[in-house]
Amino acid sequence: MNERQPIYLTAEGVENLRQELDHLTNVKRPALAERLHEAIQQGDLSENADYQIAKEEQGFLEGRIQQIEVMLREAVIIQEDASTDEVALGSRVTVVEEGEEEPETFLIVGAAEADPIGGKVSNESPMGLALLGRRAGDTVTVQAPGGDIVFHITVIK
Repeated sequence: MNERQPIYLTAEGVENLRQELDHLTNVKRPALAERLHEAIQQGDLSENADYQIAKEEQGFLEGRIQQIEVMLREAVIIQEDASTDEVALGSRVTVVEEGEEEPETFLIVGAAEADPIGGKVSNESPMGLALLGRRAGDTVTVQAPGGDIVFHITVIK
């Protein structure tokens, strides 16, 4: 039996997906339908590049709409700032890399919402896995492509 993995999202992530879905279904889909209609009016579809491109775009658009609908249906909302004892989904974790002085703060999110540059680290990433369940004051080692990196957890919010 194929069991689905939960899709962990913050409330903000759910809202962003709802807005994207609204835009895709109410703006992009009608505009693409109009382009397809115009391409069909041009005649022979077998050699109509406008039609072929629009059909390809329609496939991607409908695929993304379906993907978002599944994500929203299967979403498990992450309670941000629920506990400050241990790192969990929704925790804001401040760490200092060994040998560095500047702290970095990450929000632990589900894989669907990960954005490392934006400070959102997936619970499934090496960094997220190393941090989960740890406490302030702990030291964690993250296996990175360039070698192991050691972080000291300073604050959990």
